[in-house]
Amino acid sequence: MSERNLKTPSGKPRARSLGVRLLGSPGRHNAITDVPGVAVGYVTLIEGHGPTRVGEGPVRTGVTAILPRGRDGVGLPCAAGFYSLNGNGEITGVSWIEETGALGSPILLTNTHAVGACHRGIIDWTVKHRPQLAEQWLLPVVAETWDGYLNDINGNHVTAQHAVAAIDEAVEGAIEEGSVGGGTGMNCYAFKGGSGTASRRVSFGSESYTLGAFVQANFGARHELTIGGTYLGELLAGDNPMEDFYAKPGAGSVIAIVATDAPLLPGQCKALARRVPLGLARTGTSGSHFSGDLFLAFSTANRGALTSQFSAEPKGAGDLDQLAFVQWGHMDRFYEATVQAVEEAVLNALSAAGEMIGRDGHRAPGLPREKVAQALRG
Repeated sequence: MSERNLKTPSGKPRARSLGVRLLGSPGRHNAITDVPGVAVGYVTLIEGHGPTRVGEGPVRTGVTAILPRGRDGVGLPCAAGFYSLNGNGEITGVSWIEETGALGSPILLTNTHAVGACHRGIIDWTVKHRPQLAEQWLLPVVAETWDGYLNDINGNHVTAQHAVAAIDEAVEGAIEEGSVGGGTGMNCYAFKGGSGTASRRVSFGSESYTLGAFVQANFGARHELTIGGTYLGELLAGDNPMEDFYAKPGAGSVIAIVATDAPLLPGQCKALARRVPLGLARTGTSGSHFSGDLFLAFSTANRGALTSQFSAEPKGAGDLDQLAFVQWGHMDRFYEATVQAVEEAVLNALSAAGEMIGRDGHRAPGLPREKVAQALRG
């Protein structure tokens, strides 16, 4: 793996820089954006200090945009599947994805009380840039986790304009991690968490495909934390100012988005989404009743297929959609890549996010990286 991928573009350390041993072969940037065409954009909102004044701050939040086919491909469906490990959360638009097996919307990630603003923002962007799509119904895909420990979450700080800006800012290539975008105010294992990503190369016959994962990590109890197969919950038990704040240790949520350029059926995408919890479990979590753990997977292959969901009439007599797909008997290597990429994405979010002070002086400590590195060295 390239030395440059040990850090984010701004120089934040990623998990591998701590000596974490991780399986699999990452893509060029070790990010979901290694999947050709996938773009990610952030709007990060950090403003103010001190006591909460609802509507004024302090603000520690944002928006993440994930575009499966970039801006030019908005409205061109991908095969997709959804899975909920625990339903104390929200991803809008998944009822239609479950019905049709197709995803044509940008995916936005934000805080729990900003879902409506981001939903409106996708519509506004589409009306401006894809007016022909807006003439039909729009069912935007927006996912959330709760950042109310650090953020004035009831202050309506995320607007539709921020959602539009995140879509407009989306880029391919290396992307930031940690306290950025929708992950700005999130916490993970009672450390500062947020946005994280990773990828894996997958060989299939004579072809090589890429699978990438992106997580908005806001879950887990400190006593569960495991890194690179080493249990660290007891070693890192100290300095936990969130312990008394949360009524239930481990409460929180996680959103995971899995992307691949391998040709898959919608049911196979759903099968990938069902493997996300296995990657999360490698970091220690047992899954909290009070956590919203929701996962969406999509394939960018079969471009031009699945468009029939928008038409009540066939294009011509006997017109049929066709999907190429990996044989079910060869899906194990893609399941393995999903588990590996999700695990590393969570660890990258933890590693890249430093300490943050939010509303009412609430503090989220950063992962003690050197202590972790020493423990992993034995």
